[in-house]
Amino acid sequence: MNERDLDAVAALEATLQTFPWSRGNFADSLTAGYSVWVLRLGGELIGFSVVMRVIDEAHLLTIGICKRYQGQGYGARMLRHAMECARLGGASKLFLEVRPSNERAVELYRHFGFQQIGLRKGYYPAVIGREDALVFDKELA
Repeated sequence: MNERDLDAVAALEATLQTFPWSRGNFADSLTAGYSVWVLRLGGELIGFSVVMRVIDEAHLLTIGICKRYQGQGYGARMLRHAMECARLGGASKLFLEVRPSNERAVELYRHFGFQQIGLRKGYYPAVIGREDALVFDKELA
């Protein structure tokens, strides 16, 4: 991901989330030096991921695939890439949070061997009130 991708990434994110990251959130991730990637099919941007690494751990901050390409293995490809980049960058463990209502994502993370290690009460904004977050981790080494 680079500066030229930010508008397209933010637009894609807005189609995926009720409470999306802003263009500024993605720009800040670039500036902070996070591992930020896009996935293109042909010339079309269809996915993205952002991973923050701190010492020997990494945190998957966000990942998304265009709705019309979901269920075709692209999310798995992005997740594998995020895990490999984190591992090659020195991380031995990858953490993430996910909404319990995002059953497809929960299933994907479990398929890749992520284990639930916690619950963050009221972590995400929701249409009515707030939604909890399931906290997952996976050993990368």
